[in-house]
Amino acid sequence: MDFFSSDQQFDQLYPRAISALASRHWTPLSVAKEAADFLAVGTNPRILDIGSGVGKFCMIGARFHPHAVFTGIEQRESLTQIAQSIEQQLGLNNTQFLTGNFTEIDFTQFHHFYFYNAFYENLIDNDSIDQTIDQSPELFNLYNRKLYKQLKKLPAGTRIATFHSSENEMPSSYQVVGVGTNEDLKFWIKL
Repeated sequence: MDFFSSDQQFDQLYPRAISALASRHWTPLSVAKEAADFLAVGTNPRILDIGSGVGKFCMIGARFHPHAVFTGIEQRESLTQIAQSIEQQLGLNNTQFLTGNFTEIDFTQFHHFYFYNAFYENLIDNDSIDQTIDQSPELFNLYNRKLYKQLKKLPAGTRIATFHSSENEMPSSYQVVGVGTNEDLKFWIKL
């Protein structure tokens, strides 16, 4: 079975409860392909997915760009474990999934970034993946500020693909250089 042929096929890899969250919380396959095409440039690029959930973006990117390394950071250990299990099942060797908060990551270890607004669940009570992590509007604002500061420090040429972003986290030094087929996908480069 070609799990990479459609969202329906790929989402079958997940447990039923996780698959049920796909339409709201996991990157659609077409968006992941477009974002990975934009980010996986240069020699051996290292790409960080901020709030990677069950790793769908990283695994799709890794499948279509074997020269790149895709790393996901996710606060929920249960989701990281699911991503690691599926990564092994698919035989991918250019992905890595970490449990932790993105604020603990050294962004300078990566060339480019993917951000599907992982902070948004802090604003809407009924939009949470689960109740295993702290959530609040204050955390939404804090995370946006921290991401803004991290992105601002990065060198010119850094690429970011955002999906359903409020854009509050983007410093003015980043320019939108394209929009995906899905208009909620934007491509940015730091000038």
